[in-house]
Amino acid sequence: MAKGDYLFTSESVSEGHPDKICDRISDAIVDAYLAEDPHSRVAVETLVTTNLIVLVGEVRGPSSITSQSLEEIARGCVRDIGYEQEGFHWQKAEVEIHVHAQSADIARGVDASGNKDEGAGDQGVMFGFACRETEALMPAPIHFAHGILRSLAAARHSGAEPHLGPDAKSQITLHYVDRKPVRAASIVVSTQHSADIDQDEVREIVRSHVVDVLPEGWMCEEEDFYVNPTGRFVIGGPDGDAGLTGRKIIVDTYGGAALHGGGAFSGKDPSKVDRSAAYAARYLAKNVVAAGLAERCTLQLSYAIGVSKPLSVYVDTQNTGQVDEQRLAKVLQELMDLSPRGIREHLSLSRPIYARTAAYGHFGRPPEPDGGFSWERLDLVDKLKSVFNGG
Repeated sequence: MAKGDYLFTSESVSEGHPDKICDRISDAIVDAYLAEDPHSRVAVETLVTTNLIVLVGEVRGPSSITSQSLEEIARGCVRDIGYEQEGFHWQKAEVEIHVHAQSADIARGVDASGNKDEGAGDQGVMFGFACRETEALMPAPIHFAHGILRSLAAARHSGAEPHLGPDAKSQITLHYVDRKPVRAASIVVSTQHSADIDQDEVREIVRSHVVDVLPEGWMCEEEDFYVNPTGRFVIGGPDGDAGLTGRKIIVDTYGGAALHGGGAFSGKDPSKVDRSAAYAARYLAKNVVAAGLAERCTLQLSYAIGVSKPLSVYVDTQNTGQVDEQRLAKVLQELMDLSPRGIREHLSLSRPIYARTAAYGHFGRPPEPDGGFSWERLDLVDKLKSVFNGG
């Protein structure tokens, strides 16, 4: 292919995928603690397999949240997703809970005391990204892969497609010309279904949702449209494959189209920079692109456990920038306090807004009235324009 012409692929998984069930449960537990006490500390992982849910981790929060509360949260999540199957049922699954108090050594490094500001909950590097491929300023492959599964899930929950099951995956390969997406080269969708319909029926159900989600004229050729390639997908969810919290970090972010620091988000309160700093980095990168300062923007932050300020702030506009990158990095730090406390306060993260992030991506979603997806706001655009248009 000519320079700038290539194929790129991203995948998404549904809320009923085993790993996403775990993310949902872990994030619902974070929400429960933050609803009771915004200063709660939570790091909870979930494992699921055939009729078994296991919770492990460390918390510091109100005693009103008991083991019974955690079990009820887990069962409620599974019920809401829609699992009432023989091999995985919200009422019949066994729930094991192994959650204990947060380490005093970690608490010592993270908590504010005296003249010491609140420190990062762990060391690590976090990335944010934005680009002009979609209205959401997200890479197109992951954006449309999420959209197909969201559409299928909405039809299942509404009763419009009663034969669909909760477990599903999508994968889209887009053809880029001059580095811009122009059409789908191939599409793969695997969706759990009842034994009462055949594969031709499943294919036509899926087709209608794919066509509705993709821009007009983007549908791939028929021979490149794969639906349930194995031929049958009746047994799914945790009965077919075990799941763990935090195993879908590329699905959660940019579908591989941008760098990733490696840390998972779900099950962590916002003192953990794995989560909050990744949100801050997306927020800043998105505002840079929305302000017209670049067509693409990658932003990296790094932290040390117990240290409040980031060790580094790096901006890369990938040869699309209209301004000096070093000056841009400096201005962004002036516009937003990138300490854990500063991020949490700027984006109002200490509230129960996380269960909704557990499926279909943490980024590219509209900001919500109660503060959900606050990191998708564009409230720095005017300030950035003012700074750089003024010289």
